[in-house]
Amino acid sequence: PRSDCIAAEQLCLLDSTCNATYRILENCALAKTRFLPLDHDSRVRCLNAELDLGNSSLLHCKCHRRMKRQEHCLRVFWTVHSSTTDGYFNLETSPYENPANEEHWKTDYNKLAALLSGKDCSQLAGDATNPCLKATHVCNLSKKCVRLRTDYASVCTKGAGSEDMCDRRKCHRGLRNFFEKVPEDFTKRILFCPCQDELCGERRRKTIVPDCSFQYDTKPNCLWLLDSCLEDHICKSRLADFQQNCQPADTSPDGCSQHNHAACLQAYMGMIGTPMTPNYVSNSSVEVSLWCTCESSGNQKEKCDQILGMFESNKCL
Repeated sequence: PRSDCIAAEQLCLLDSTCNATYRILENCALAKTRFLPLDHDSRVRCLNAELDLGNSSLLHCKCHRRMKRQEHCLRVFWTVHSSTTDGYFNLETSPYENPANEEHWKTDYNKLAALLSGKDCSQLAGDATNPCLKATHVCNLSKKCVRLRTDYASVCTKGAGSEDMCDRRKCHRGLRNFFEKVPEDFTKRILFCPCQDELCGERRRKTIVPDCSFQYDTKPNCLWLLDSCLEDHICKSRLADFQQNCQPADTSPDGCSQHNHAACLQAYMGMIGTPMTPNYVSNSSVEVSLWCTCESSGNQKEKCDQILGMFESNKCL
């Protein structure tokens, strides 16, 4: 089995040759993070160091979406793959393990069915007209779901409606906690509930408290949003995962080149709570977008449109 990057790093540091190579790569990754230009010799040294890892477990390690010390694991991954991010935002490979290999994170639907069977029938009947309200009531059946949902809602609504700005960073962290730690049978119900009217649609759009997590006073340029994302290990990793799993394909029945629409939805959920948080654009449609614009992009307009298009016109998503 492929090792996770924290275990692979520990093994590497015990070996003097691997340790020396890894230290070179750490300096290369640091320079890249700080946007420091590398001279020709330094670039060659970085590429050679990556090649020197050869078949080391470090080069083939991955991270799990819900693992402890996830940020540390992702930092190790990007340290040994820093040369693969030379494209503007074409992150070639996801640092996350294939969802199919993560059996232990799979949803326990039997447990959920048992919980639902004991639910008050009159309440279920009332929920029928608003699936998003029903999804909230289902969340309330789980102590963890209701606790973490309350946590992010309280942080993300602080300052709303007054001159105080909400703490976007804390709000994002709360959202990531919710989508990472609560089983997907609850989170998917809340985020993707099917709506027939605008009242339900508004509840769905406001799931992530967009005034704090999504919207700025004015729309920033999408290239600025991307730069903010690439400076952050978690956001960069989620974006790489999204690019890999939501790659559109005209010939595929589900519109996805990976033929796995569920993996794309999981990758989409992973973007929520990052600097590139997406959301529904209105109460009356399932269209999603980033909160950014490509106006005034100059000669980089094509790249900017590409970033926005990953969400706005993605057949797979």
